[in-house]
Amino acid sequence: MTRIARNLLFVLALYCNSLSFAQVTPCTNGFAGAFPCNGYDLLSNIPKSTLSNEDGSDIWGWTDSTTNKEYALITFEDKTCFVDVTDPVNPIYLGNIPTNAGVNFWRDIKVYNNHAYIVADIVGNHGMQVFDLTRLRNVNNPPQTFVPDNVLTDVGSCHNIAINESTGFAYLLGCNTYSGGPHFVDLSNPANPVTVGGYATDGYTHDAQIVTYNGPDTQHTGKEIMIASNENEIVILDVTNKASVTRLSSIDYVDVGYTHQGWLSDDQRYFFLGDETDEIDFGYATRGLVFDFSDLDNPSFVTTFLGNSNAIDHNYYTHGNKLYQANYTAGLRILDISNPSNVTEIGFFDTHPENNNTTFFGAWSVYPYFASGNIIVSDIDRGLFVIRESNTLTTKEQTITEFSMIPNPASNNTLISASNNQKIKKIEVFDMLGKKIVSYEALHDDQFQLPVANFPEGLYIIKINESSSQKLIVN
Repeated sequence: MTRIARNLLFVLALYCNSLSFAQVTPCTNGFAGAFPCNGYDLLSNIPKSTLSNEDGSDIWGWTDSTTNKEYALITFEDKTCFVDVTDPVNPIYLGNIPTNAGVNFWRDIKVYNNHAYIVADIVGNHGMQVFDLTRLRNVNNPPQTFVPDNVLTDVGSCHNIAINESTGFAYLLGCNTYSGGPHFVDLSNPANPVTVGGYATDGYTHDAQIVTYNGPDTQHTGKEIMIASNENEIVILDVTNKASVTRLSSIDYVDVGYTHQGWLSDDQRYFFLGDETDEIDFGYATRGLVFDFSDLDNPSFVTTFLGNSNAIDHNYYTHGNKLYQANYTAGLRILDISNPSNVTEIGFFDTHPENNNTTFFGAWSVYPYFASGNIIVSDIDRGLFVIRESNTLTTKEQTITEFSMIPNPASNNTLISASNNQKIKKIEVFDMLGKKIVSYEALHDDQFQLPVANFPEGLYIIKINESSSQKLIVN
């Protein structure tokens, strides 16, 4: 066999192996590749080993309002990582911000006005890191190591952070201030946050959701309301006046283990709560609880709903008539909440296929709010997952036909041609590690001759107009 033939076979083998990495893996017969599923496809997975040597934790998303690109912000014990998931089948790891102080399991992140705010727990004087996310628009040689733009040093360690984007206030939770109660931070100047007080009366707050209230209790319309998960009860606070917080009510429930976290329905009437240790302490199958908040001064318990295993539920987020439940070893569960008195599971994607044991492994959190419909999930041991409801993908794979590349494989040049009245405006070339090799901008042509003679042999991702991607073999 000639050297050219051997090289061609090698490149074709690389191409075939890479296709399994860079294509949608549909949920078929209950599996998407190795992952159990029902109704949700795997778009991509960046393993933990690519992002960090430590365990993963929280996740959030950011959409750049200028470019409409979508980004996953995923935290680990030692850092926060930024991943461009605009092309969900070919995500690009752009870089990370290392911890300010110490390595520990709890690191949390939220976003306001193109800035990320990051806290960490039991790590000493970490403070709140501030990072201008628009810096991600111009990362030429990923992955990069970033330095925060600012650090709020009024706190040391904090367990969590919540932000009311409609008012521009951050609430740092479980900090070394205010007995672990909410620490109020004004983000009106996003790059330079300012502490404006806190609330210590109810002790430690583990997590919270804060909304500008527009629910059924018209007495409180327009007020800034905090729903706080305070270890052994839910506390409802009016935090409109940061200097004079009003406690509206509290509610507990049968078999309190650890009141961990919850989220309101879109109409702000119902609250869906996860207790993190009731499966351990009381032997429940995965248990969620529903409360009626139509009267904020007198909330009431509605019902419980149980999962199909004894896995521990962790973080809940609602969107429309769906509840997205990050459920540790049982992965992400999707539930129908259109009837809050009868919550039922309608789909899942299990990021931890080994088992559904009552242990702290698997899916930590989920972000289901991208306009694209793509969903990002953080897994403690397996890194970042991008998934999507089955039979709803109408983006990258279908728009590829608007552009062709001939020849492919190529040795010297490949001609990229547009069809269907499209124009080639921008071309970017990435290797399979996500490193950008070259880019061509400010184009407006029907065809573009891409020179590849100086590229090492291998497989490359060609992104066209920031909307479509194709694979190119260079031999």
